[in-house]
Amino acid sequence: MERQLLQYANTVLFTLAALLPIVNPFGSAPIFLSMTADLPGEARRKLATVVARHAFLLLAAAMLIGSHVLNLFGVSLPIVRVGGGLLVCANGWRLLNDDTRPSGEPSAVDAWEREVERRGFYPLTFPLTVGPGSISIAITLGARTPSRGGWNTGELLAELVGVVLIALMVFLSYRFASRVISLLGETGTTVFLRLSSFILLCVGVSIVWSGIVDLVQPLLQAR
Repeated sequence: MERQLLQYANTVLFTLAALLPIVNPFGSAPIFLSMTADLPGEARRKLATVVARHAFLLLAAAMLIGSHVLNLFGVSLPIVRVGGGLLVCANGWRLLNDDTRPSGEPSAVDAWEREVERRGFYPLTFPLTVGPGSISIAITLGARTPSRGGWNTGELLAELVGVVLIALMVFLSYRFASRVISLLGETGTTVFLRLSSFILLCVGVSIVWSGIVDLVQPLLQAR
């Protein structure tokens, strides 16, 4: 029994080690701020909860049925990276060229609630928080269990516990990120948001490039 519990604990840690560097909620928090700078603090706090919930559902779904969905449509993981990377690039470019200044004045309640609904999944959950890289890792983790001789309920639950911990880190990182804006001031916030947008664009280019490399490498090896 003790050995089995140790194995489940190792599975939780393995899931965290595989997903946390890719999801990187601490690094995504500044970009979350840049995408929500026009919203009041209450809206950002609500979005932190919504994004964390969506992140858990998306990672869990990718882990459980992701490989089957890709096989159904005949899509490979490198293509997922290229497509998702292009989405990240598009969002980074849009934010980099956005001349709208963040306002500290809260909008009407029903207005920002609509924005929470609109931005909750896209682009804040996908592709910002759970992008093509983390989805491909989650699909790979989910495919490990059947390949080793059938579904193991305890191991699957351990992997889901790891995903819950990732979602909790996303919530905490985004929930307290809004304090940065209040400390930076108007000029510092503008510089901060531009740099975050440029980093997001670079991340998108990196994801696209890794997908292209994975697509081209088998062709080069076949020659």
